[in-house]
Amino acid sequence: MKEVSDIGVIGIAVMGENLILNMESKGFHVSAFNRTVDKVENFVNGRAKGKNIYGAKSIEDLVSSLKSPRKIMLMVKAGKPVDDFIELLIPHLAPGDIIIDGGNSHFPDTDRRTKYVESKGLLFIGTGVSGGEEGALLGPSIMPGGSPAAWAAVKPIFQGIAAKVDGDVPCCDWVGEGGAGHFVKMVHNGIEYGDMQLINEVYHIMKDVLGMSADEMHEVFKEWNEGELDSYLVEITRDILAFKDTDGVPMVDKILDTAGQKGTGKWTGTVALELGIPLTLITESVFSRCLSAIKDQRVAASKILSGPTPSFSGDKKAFIKDLGDALYAAKVISYAQGYQMMKAAGAEYGWNLNYGSIALMWRGGCIIRSRFLSNIKEAFDKNPDLANLLLDSYFAEKIQAHQAGFRRVIASAVINGIPVPCLSAGLNYYDGYRCERLPANLLQAQRDYFGAHTYERIDKPRGEFFHTNWTGRGGNTSSTTYEV
Repeated sequence: MKEVSDIGVIGIAVMGENLILNMESKGFHVSAFNRTVDKVENFVNGRAKGKNIYGAKSIEDLVSSLKSPRKIMLMVKAGKPVDDFIELLIPHLAPGDIIIDGGNSHFPDTDRRTKYVESKGLLFIGTGVSGGEEGALLGPSIMPGGSPAAWAAVKPIFQGIAAKVDGDVPCCDWVGEGGAGHFVKMVHNGIEYGDMQLINEVYHIMKDVLGMSADEMHEVFKEWNEGELDSYLVEITRDILAFKDTDGVPMVDKILDTAGQKGTGKWTGTVALELGIPLTLITESVFSRCLSAIKDQRVAASKILSGPTPSFSGDKKAFIKDLGDALYAAKVISYAQGYQMMKAAGAEYGWNLNYGSIALMWRGGCIIRSRFLSNIKEAFDKNPDLANLLLDSYFAEKIQAHQAGFRRVIASAVINGIPVPCLSAGLNYYDGYRCERLPANLLQAQRDYFGAHTYERIDKPRGEFFHTNWTGRGGNTSSTTYEV
């Protein structure tokens, strides 16, 4: 057929379908294809009827409908399906054509695919797309990486369909080579895991310690969303708490307490361990979902293991303010850890990441969008080499103002037997980070005692390593110097 479409999309599930409609609404002609061709027909004759959307019947049909350089976006399940479609597409494409993976792929796969596709004379983009169904339709946050030469061709489309903030600035910019885009999306998802768990811990305290109803909690989250805690996740929590089932009972009270996950949070924690970054809050959020999943064991344990009966006496209004302070402070710490991880990845993989630009990309459209991302952007615009977000004057002052309430909330949770793994991990990270001397000197002595792993001394220059014959039987032979 005649080349008419600006871009092709493969995969007409929730995200793919809505992205296609978004692209068409912004003036782009789109070709759609799905392995199950019936889906194409249903879409073209349904939501896409009367729009500049062409329903392709085959890969060949899809490719022949596209303007050069051809741009084809895969919105399929991560893993093997992406590789399978790349293999199907390559024989039909010409040098300079672009394959785009818009799914939640793991960044090492994107690195590999970029090199492979480039070896065939083509270009590849691996892009994070955040915002869920609504974001895909109305404007997501888009985080592209891969072949730099491909950016100019896709930039008008990506920035055209992205969410806009701060005077029509798109929440989309080039992230970096190889897997950089999917790495940033992975960190985004890790922060999302942490944010959600923090809100859940605050909800747990409200419900079981303060004895608040869903309607009362709705009012608190409504108020919070009008202040410094303004964010998408606080906003939807407000709405969830107000939603009633057909019998008038809050729907949230009827949902089984076992959380699902798709793996991106786990990836974030695993990579943090590989990079040596203390991503404590986010990793705890993954473990919290794992703990929620063993529902039957928890039910059995609740009949055997005892703890305190939650109760509260005091100023309820003041404690709710403390809860807000704790949530804000922990959220900042979570973002600080995420940014530490991106800085480490930039150094490890040779990516020149623009941290202020990333904050802007997350400012709208995505799941973790929140008011203070503007402050994060300002912090990195002011000091691109900022070692840790907590050291920025704005956030240092904010944590100082919020930490008393933060501590009171965690103390109350512990006394009442309410698990707060992410809130406490956040505070523990903060206290560890601000601690001039940690007890790792004893730990290093232990390692040297049983394994001759050596240590450094405070009265000697860094980089000089020592071993002590602690028992008198070990001699002076030491192991290799330790790594930090």
